[in-house]
Amino acid sequence: MKSNREAFERAKQVLVGGVNSPVRAFRAVGREPIFIAAGRGSRVWDIEGREYVDFVGAWGPMILGHADPDVVEAVQSAAENSFSFGMPTEAETELAEEIRKAFPSIEKVRFVNSGTEATMAALRLARGFTGRNKILKFAGCYHGHSDGLLVRAGSGATTLGVPDSAGVPGTFASETLLARYNDLEDVDRILEEYERELAAVIVEPVAGNMGVIPPAEGFLEGLRSRCDEAGAVLIFDEVMTGFRVARGGAQERFGVRPDLTCLGKIIGGGLPVGAYGGKKEIMEFLSPEGPVYQAGTNSGNPIAMAAGLATVRKLRPGVYETLENLGSALESLLASRFAGEGIVQRVGSMLTLFFPKDEVLFERGVRNYDDVARVDAERYGRFFHAAVRRGALLPPSAYEAFFLSVAHSSEELERLIGE
Repeated sequence: MKSNREAFERAKQVLVGGVNSPVRAFRAVGREPIFIAAGRGSRVWDIEGREYVDFVGAWGPMILGHADPDVVEAVQSAAENSFSFGMPTEAETELAEEIRKAFPSIEKVRFVNSGTEATMAALRLARGFTGRNKILKFAGCYHGHSDGLLVRAGSGATTLGVPDSAGVPGTFASETLLARYNDLEDVDRILEEYERELAAVIVEPVAGNMGVIPPAEGFLEGLRSRCDEAGAVLIFDEVMTGFRVARGGAQERFGVRPDLTCLGKIIGGGLPVGAYGGKKEIMEFLSPEGPVYQAGTNSGNPIAMAAGLATVRKLRPGVYETLENLGSALESLLASRFAGEGIVQRVGSMLTLFFPKDEVLFERGVRNYDDVARVDAERYGRFFHAAVRRGALLPPSAYEAFFLSVAHSSEELERLIGE
């Protein structure tokens, strides 16, 4: 039996950094990655045979748990008919219909292969629809690694974006405007100068890529009204929250409708998938009906569609009641165990345990990326290692969300805090 360390040394010989996505390197928590061999329900097993209660959930899509029997059966059945066609299948239409029923703001859908593709294409579409170039995003919100979105998550006092990665031309990033999350005054500051150049505002309606940060009261409503006034497209990046915080995502939970929505994760049941959709008059600017081009050989892959259909068809009201109860129970456990040390921020079945460095955050919570800079990542690292020793797998970063599934039990939640 190989160890995780041996597997990592082997991987580093052929994979950049030994991984295919940076956070998987576990550098933020100071250890080698845990290589997973199998998963069932709420549990995963690493290649050393250790069992863990999984609070990562493949970063969100495993809302039914790993290897749900109905999803497995759907994938196996689809695979028997071939893996890909590059041609239309009825499963694409059926999944799009399920999405449209769940999200009233979505009239038409386009499937792609990842959340990055979805956000990239949605922004291109918004630019084509409005005839404008600039977009506004919020510091700390991650919308994939396309060039125009890899801008430094710096101070809200910064307006024009600068590249946050080598290989991104400054001219690309300069079309991206940065504001503080949960700060409408900062948005107004930017609109005062750039309102007539603004094509779109893109936002995680519940921030999840700097830890879970709920929208402040009135924040999403304020973005909606300001986009209406500016003639800009409001895009909700619900790759993480779609079908997660409610069947109709954050827009159902908070009662604010965007113009375009980006989806991923759960709509593929764990297989690679993404989608964007919205108002008919905007979506019909896409080729072959309109002048905005986007295409993909594997878009609407039949096996991904089958997994997504099998997943979303099981996500009925009782599921969300169960997830809400589990989320509330875990929040209570963590808040009690780390009273005076940490704070828990939760929306439905996604949450983050922050360890603030100062009393101000304890009192009002983490509201934006500036606050995140005052979180104790080393303290989280110690919590991570203690959880692993107790047989609980957490995100290997202080700035990510924990995800629950309906396969979790109340007893399993206690793995995070021990006796």
